[in-house]
Amino acid sequence: MYPTDRQYSKDHEWIQVEGDVCTVGITHYAQEELGEVVFVELPEVGQSYDANEEIGTIESVKAVAEVFTPVAGEIVEVNGALETEPELVNGDPHGGAWLVKMKVAGDAPTEGLMTAAEYQAFVEGESS
Repeated sequence: MYPTDRQYSKDHEWIQVEGDVCTVGITHYAQEELGEVVFVELPEVGQSYDANEEIGTIESVKAVAEVFTPVAGEIVEVNGALETEPELVNGDPHGGAWLVKMKVAGDAPTEGLMTAAEYQAFVEGESS
């Protein structure tokens, strides 16, 4: 269920690192917990964040959830499609509904993150 080419945070975000840029999104589990997504607020390009800092929010018909960046870096791109089609998060959270791309700061950007198998076990533990 969870792509193995990414790493996952305990806050239910995923990252996919390619060189010094990573793509950040929320997991299938997170979008399922939220329900029908109706609004996505993302940061501005050029803003810098520390790891685990809030970068935006996702609003559904039943809740508002903060989105945290699993790594430190600078926002280099945001997924503009989510402004007009926030429901994409429900349909393709690990693909077309990515949230931001960041230029990673530091040498060990994925320290403390989980593999797909570790995240699956973590989610199963939260569900029981």
